[in-house]
Amino acid sequence: MTHYHIYGIGAALVDTEITVSDSDLTAMAVAKGVMTLVDEPRQTQLINYLSEHQIAQKASGGSGANTIIAANYFGCDNFYSCKVADDDNGRFYLQDIKDAGVAYPSHLPATEGITGKCLVMITPDAERSMNTFLGISETVSVNELQRDAIAAAEYVYIEGYLVSSITGRAAAIELRKLAEAHNTRTSLSLSDPAMVQFFRDGLMEMIGDGVDLLFCNRDEALGFTQTHSLERAVEVLKQYCKTFAITCGAEGALVFDGNTLLQTKAYPTKAIDTNGAGDMFAGAFLYALTHGYDYKTAGDFANFASAKVVAQFGPRLKAAQHRELKDAFFK
Repeated sequence: MTHYHIYGIGAALVDTEITVSDSDLTAMAVAKGVMTLVDEPRQTQLINYLSEHQIAQKASGGSGANTIIAANYFGCDNFYSCKVADDDNGRFYLQDIKDAGVAYPSHLPATEGITGKCLVMITPDAERSMNTFLGISETVSVNELQRDAIAAAEYVYIEGYLVSSITGRAAAIELRKLAEAHNTRTSLSLSDPAMVQFFRDGLMEMIGDGVDLLFCNRDEALGFTQTHSLERAVEVLKQYCKTFAITCGAEGALVFDGNTLLQTKAYPTKAIDTNGAGDMFAGAFLYALTHGYDYKTAGDFANFASAKVVAQFGPRLKAAQHRELKDAFFK
């Protein structure tokens, strides 16, 4: 049986990044700094408005995929469950994750429909505002799970964005249960403040009696725990997970290893695009844990990697950049 470090599940989205101004966001009535689900006509309307803006990057994405691919580039062997359509974007997407060395379910062919797309709008303050048309990703389900790969993994990683899809949420819950049955450790990301605000009950279902590792940022931690201080949020989070990592932007991250709350090192950087920062953090963190490093080292390395990704456009780094980061950090 093939061994996997991480088995992930999430939306398959082709990301298009465009640089915009705050006045553009206002003119388009786009909520700043969060992910908003839209239908295809609305996304087309936005793309038409931005037709003369410069496209910074186009790549396969989705939060979970970014994490899984980053961990793969660092040295993990990973598996990713998702759903694409039999269209140009779907074929582009599968080839992209295949090129990154990530395995994916081969038992299901691409189907009729439209592959999901995410329009990522970057303002001069490096904030990312996303409008997502899930397309066929909205129907990702338990059918996309591959049970032998789950049993063969050290961790499963569940993308919190799945909570917005009825079938996606059910798949996430089933994945957690299968992982628990096979003694595979469970991890989940809260993904976005909007997911916490509008789908908190669904996230609670996905977490069940608790996961081994929870990823979130400061705003997500406060919203999920319904508290007003990070100190209180830290205590409440312990009810839902054995360990956790709370990213705090330029201040690094708070990491709880099951016994001790650790302040991890922050790395100064000039941020131009925060899209993918949390995804990279999770990927680097899981790489370190699955390769024998402790939580403090994992948190420091994850901050180091995130500082690099926000200093350039796009949610991911090139393969060679991952090797350079690893060599620089673990020298």
